[in-house]
Amino acid sequence: MKEDIVELVAKALEGSKERKFKESVDIAINLKGVDLTQPKNRIEEEILLPKGRGRDIKIGLFGGSEIAAKAKGIADIIIVPEQIEEFADDKRKARKLVSAHNYFVAEAPLMPVIGKRLGAVLGPRGKMPKPIPPGSDPTAMIGSLRKTVKIRTKDRKTFHTMIGTKDMSPEDLSVNIKAVVQRVTTKLEQGENNIASVYVKTTMGPAVRLM
Repeated sequence: MKEDIVELVAKALEGSKERKFKESVDIAINLKGVDLTQPKNRIEEEILLPKGRGRDIKIGLFGGSEIAAKAKGIADIIIVPEQIEEFADDKRKARKLVSAHNYFVAEAPLMPVIGKRLGAVLGPRGKMPKPIPPGSDPTAMIGSLRKTVKIRTKDRKTFHTMIGTKDMSPEDLSVNIKAVVQRVTTKLEQGENNIASVYVKTTMGPAVRLM
């Protein structure tokens, strides 16, 4: 990664026409010399973006009355224990719930039943809940998740992730990019030598190579 990528990020932003919606800014990372047919070599990470995502995301919480009271106004939806079966018995409703929310948290004692009854919907989408202690305050975890992105390579050597939005400054976007690339690098056997290239682009704009 070049020492100063701010100018390159600014170039990507300037090369994107004005749209009627807030464009995301994404990076594409291309790997080399990594056998991703071997599950042990695949990368699945959640990365906290130091400067945030630039847009709101939705987070759901599974919990009893005590934690539900603390999560009111913090989580976007609260699913109490008796509602788990309701979603499990209606697969369409369960899929809609999962698609509408980026992350989930759950009181730890509920994790086994969530895994058993909703794991088939949550698991493949990488959205199994993050466990939290019973009755605890979920505010900090939810606040952290609102700034978090997930990367999953599966068996593909090229993967993408959002690092912000077009209305963010090139400086803030650059900080987020470096955080993602540094995390990926630590998961590769040969570090940066396993990265063929990194590109940045807005949703509809041209890609600019960073490395």
